[in-house]
Amino acid sequence: MNVKHPSRAPRCIALAACVLAASLSGHAADGSAEQFAEGKKLFMQGAVPACALCHTLKDAGSEGAVGPILDELKPDASRVAKALRNGLGNMPAYKPTLSEAQILALAHYVAKASGGAQ
Repeated sequence: MNVKHPSRAPRCIALAACVLAASLSGHAADGSAEQFAEGKKLFMQGAVPACALCHTLKDAGSEGAVGPILDELKPDASRVAKALRNGLGNMPAYKPTLSEAQILALAHYVAKASGGAQ
């Protein structure tokens, strides 16, 4: 949970519960519209530094010049989540600042928006 923003806690817990429920029912989290919207919000401004500062992603209207062009890379959600948790190259690790639910929402968004989701 993000301690700096306690008002996000209920939303994050609810999102985590939905992801858990979907995985326990034998279905991958299909990424509801709410999860996609939350991921887009995090991509644009919620993550610090914001993903949009470094990455190009057409759906977000971002034209970053530091990180890879996500529309070309088309990463799947597990690849994005791993990079978010651990960092990759110049990209910092977001595990200390984002909750697991936020990481999953952001990973889902990037995978769906870039065309990398299966």
